[in-house]
Amino acid sequence: MELKRISRAMPYRGKVFDLIVDEVEYPSGATGIREIAHHPGGAAVVPITDGNDVVLIEQLRYPFANRLLELPAGKLAPGEDPAVAGARELQEETGLVAARLEKLLSIYTTPGFCDEVIHLFLATGLSISSRGTAREEGESSMTVHRFPLEKALAMIGTGEIRDAKTIIGLTAAQQQLHQSRSSS
Repeated sequence: MELKRISRAMPYRGKVFDLIVDEVEYPSGATGIREIAHHPGGAAVVPITDGNDVVLIEQLRYPFANRLLELPAGKLAPGEDPAVAGARELQEETGLVAARLEKLLSIYTTPGFCDEVIHLFLATGLSISSRGTAREEGESSMTVHRFPLEKALAMIGTGEIRDAKTIIGLTAAQQQLHQSRSSS
């Protein structure tokens, strides 16, 4: 690593993330402060129906005071397998279960200040869960939407979909589905 850590403090422990403050030494010998929002990571699922529709959720995102269209997603529990978390979030938020869950990729969400990694999965072979949804209190106003995949991709260009994990997940899913169909 190009920076040498001199000291570390954790002045804030939160429900979603912790704040880490490191004093570092640069290669020049000068010192500085680096702040890190430490997050346990998450999993997001691109649910694609047999008819090539994508299932998205719409939910209030408090920092933006706005409702956003997003992939079903959630935070990892300590030591949790991301695929297990993805399947759980799909069921809890949409009431669907997937026969197949395929890893697409993992992304760094905001590497300038946060260590969150989101693991993205393609979910196919969808069916309705006998358990329905199991949303948390903050998710009670969440609504489920279905769009043809091509329409959802077009919604990125119009600004109707602005969430980064959703943009990346939809794009990666389209590429994966195209490759799978080309090779069969």
